[in-house]
Amino acid sequence: VQLQASGGGLVQPGGSLRLSCAASGRIFDSSIMAWWRQAPGKEREFVSAITWTGGSTSYADSVKGRFTISRDKNTIALQMNSLKPEDTAVYFCAARRPKLVAVTDPRYDDWGQGTQVTVSS
Repeated sequence: VQLQASGGGLVQPGGSLRLSCAASGRIFDSSIMAWWRQAPGKEREFVSAITWTGGSTSYADSVKGRFTISRDKNTIALQMNSLKPEDTAVYFCAARRPKLVAVTDPRYDDWGQGTQVTVSS
């Protein structure tokens, strides 16, 4: 699966951004699509995931209620509201086939290039 992320930028605290991930290639209905992020000096962390059919979503506690993941055709979007400085990171989209591990496990099959999100006044 090929993944192309876009939509990052600079935003003030409390603002919003919408990230998009264009997916192509062999995608199964049961594939898992996810967003991860990595801040400077920190490990990559799970943000949110959605099944390709869109029937199930998951969120990290740190973004629950502020971020919304969705799928429209071959694009996975991450709507980010009420952004905080601690949301500053490079955001990556990822895809994997169904596996017997949690969506928060970083063993995804395919990763897109990152898009920088900076939350600062």
